[in-house]
Amino acid sequence: MKSELIVDVQPGDVTIALLEDSRLVSLQKEARNVAYAVGDIYLAKVKKLMPGLNAAFVNVGYEKDAFLHYLDLGPNFAMYSSVVEQVLDDKKKMPHIDKMTRLPEIDKHGSVTDVLAPGRQLLVQIVKEPISSKGPRLTTEISFTGRNMVLMPFGEKVSVSQKIGSTAEKTRLRKLVESIKPENFGVIVRTSAEGKKVQELMHEMRQLVKRWEDTLAKARRSMAPSLVFEEEGRTVGVIRDLFNPSFENIYVNDADTFDQLHDYVSMILPEKADIVKLYADEAPIFDHFGVTRQIKTSFGKTVSFRSGAYIIIEHTEALHVIDVNSGNRSRSSADQESNALEVNLRAAEEIARQLRLRDMGGIIVIDFIDMNKAEHRQKLYEYMRELMDTDRARHNILPLSKFGLMQITRQRVRPDLEIETSEKCPSCHGKGTVESSLLFTDTLREKLEYCINDLGKSNITMYVHPFVEAYLKKGLFTSQYGRWRRDLGKKFKITADQSLAYLQYKIVGPDKKEIDLREEKDTGSSATKTKRKVKTRTKDEESQTQESQQQ
Repeated sequence: MKSELIVDVQPGDVTIALLEDSRLVSLQKEARNVAYAVGDIYLAKVKKLMPGLNAAFVNVGYEKDAFLHYLDLGPNFAMYSSVVEQVLDDKKKMPHIDKMTRLPEIDKHGSVTDVLAPGRQLLVQIVKEPISSKGPRLTTEISFTGRNMVLMPFGEKVSVSQKIGSTAEKTRLRKLVESIKPENFGVIVRTSAEGKKVQELMHEMRQLVKRWEDTLAKARRSMAPSLVFEEEGRTVGVIRDLFNPSFENIYVNDADTFDQLHDYVSMILPEKADIVKLYADEAPIFDHFGVTRQIKTSFGKTVSFRSGAYIIIEHTEALHVIDVNSGNRSRSSADQESNALEVNLRAAEEIARQLRLRDMGGIIVIDFIDMNKAEHRQKLYEYMRELMDTDRARHNILPLSKFGLMQITRQRVRPDLEIETSEKCPSCHGKGTVESSLLFTDTLREKLEYCINDLGKSNITMYVHPFVEAYLKKGLFTSQYGRWRRDLGKKFKITADQSLAYLQYKIVGPDKKEIDLREEKDTGSSATKTKRKVKTRTKDEESQTQESQQQ
């Protein structure tokens, strides 16, 4: 299977698309410099206790207090508390947990009022991002994730990924990690560690221990609430979690992000460093690789697939409902049962893809087409489990109920990805009337004149719908685009962007930041328009003078 990663870096956000055999299977979008992401560690302060919930609300600086349940304190909370108190109270001496005596575990059936009090400072880690009206969810079981292992201060066990099939390899890795890990640290060995040598694992272990030490040092200098450790950027994080030797290309359209990815891949797999490539073409990177079109067809309430069948997806805050319909599908068999099975199997493929693509979490209920035969229902259940094996999110699938419903629970750590595929008219904003499309080109020219003549911009790019771009560039020597370039100077380019609506446009400067043209409506009134008229009148007078002199 050919795997490619396409990274679209924009000033406000980063969007990462994972393609398998050129088919979009995962899409992650995140604002740049986002706060309260999974893995971030904060020095926080307990705000109030909720004995009824056996939990505490904690101030981490978010607009809503974060939630910390008693069970998320972890069994080693006593040892954790001792270290955090030393870090915050003693500004000169840094505690070394590898030399500490282990303290007894706390009672897993205890009460939050026995171990916490309002105003107490804690080191907490985000395990679930803010969703809807809820704040982040926290844990005090701190962990640091690397490419081959996860390091957990205050732990003591070494666990090995169940996805490593060889018993001998599991034993080798467990003994190896036990011999190199510091005391009072737990380790989870990840699947990617299979076959790795001791030098590589030792190097990563030291890096993770240093992260822990740096986090304590920063917490000592900070005032609650404050961020003391930030998880790696989403782009590098995806590479860390998904990267495997089957990756053939990683394309990125930003030089700084390219350097980060290239350095990371060079570190973990030097022979594959050249798969990271900088995309520098004028066309948007998602348009070039066909991602924009797939996004348009894959998101929305109704998703069609083979032979006219389709699924309908409805969302609530914690529940997703998917309805499978055969549509106007031309039946290949007169047997209704066989047709129902075929449609359901194809729908299962699309649903498994949609769960990953939209990162849908919580409870998912699927209403498949009714099937009477028990063996067909069992076949569908087993096929869905097989399709979901590649899903990295924790999930559980139940067999079809007597009503033909399949229930799935899937791990939810961040809000679902929702992309609006319908396009709002940029001209009328839903009022139902638009300006004449013949005059639209005049508007585009005015915007370019405003940017070049009034704002003094150069080397700018105007993005328009592909149909508009084709119209402007029609004709080899007589195109409007060519005339505009001759009149305004070669200070701009016009490029197609499939994500734009028909009469929508945007202008981007050389720094890739969009130029705000809303001011033009204000400044483009009396003074600016008068200035343009004077310029035009002056040019006309000069041309008339030259003609009279020639006569």
